[in-house]
Amino acid sequence: MNKTRQSYIYAGLAIFFWSTVPTAFKISLAELDILTMLTIAALTSMLILLIVVLASGKWHLVRQSTAKGLFNSAILGLINPFLYYLILLRAYKLLPAQVAQPLNMIWPILLVFLSVPLLGQKIGGKSFAALFISFAGVYLISSQGNPFHFGGSDITGVFLATGSSIFWAFYFILNVRDERDESVKLFLNFLFGSIYLIAAMILTGNMETVPGLRGILGSVYIGIFEMGITFFFWLKALSMASTTDKVSNLVYFAPFISLIFVHFILNEPVYYTTPVGLLLIIGGILIQNRKTVKI
Repeated sequence: MNKTRQSYIYAGLAIFFWSTVPTAFKISLAELDILTMLTIAALTSMLILLIVVLASGKWHLVRQSTAKGLFNSAILGLINPFLYYLILLRAYKLLPAQVAQPLNMIWPILLVFLSVPLLGQKIGGKSFAALFISFAGVYLISSQGNPFHFGGSDITGVFLATGSSIFWAFYFILNVRDERDESVKLFLNFLFGSIYLIAAMILTGNMETVPGLRGILGSVYIGIFEMGITFFFWLKALSMASTTDKVSNLVYFAPFISLIFVHFILNEPVYYTTPVGLLLIIGGILIQNRKTVKI
């Protein structure tokens, strides 16, 4: 089997698992509170990433971590998984899965605008056009099938779902600028993030609550396939692809595939505004991506 075909297989696996995550979020949140669910998922992901580090013979890189590297991981772990997922999961608690997931997808557009104050980048009219198109999609999705009478969605949930994109874009910039090995960085980020989450569990008294089996299994699934091994499927796909652009664009199938799981497993009726809004958001991202931003 040639590398190009293998890259599409790895990309397909990553896209499939990411497509199931919104459904897993809703199932788990129905059983557990946000903090407990996220703590179990983060600990699972940390263990998966530890296995990856050990299996790839990179533990010595962890042991050689400098004070600066550990400080960077402490900051990155505070952003993701701690703050980012606490905000995103609260949005999932307030909104239908088909609304929360696509609203979180605008981070590539916000990344460009964050690069102005953080990296001194300049942006042109194309970026503003892309932002306008993507936010038109946000409006349509938030309308939940009634675009002429906005207000169907919980406004707090909408702000949280879109606001979480700012944290992810900020995390992306800091992570890309950190030149350490990717698997080592991720492991240390989730190690610190798990410490923050356990501390929050203790402070809030959540450690005294015994979670149910269904909620635990859902959280473990999220830890493996949202935060853990799926990321390496995706990196593997990109590394084996003849051109990364063709493989990268496949990720935009994920939110459309997720609508199938949302409809048939969660029994959510799919509003016509959701796929239309998704097309606008993705269209804005693709317009923006025609001009590469150097980080």
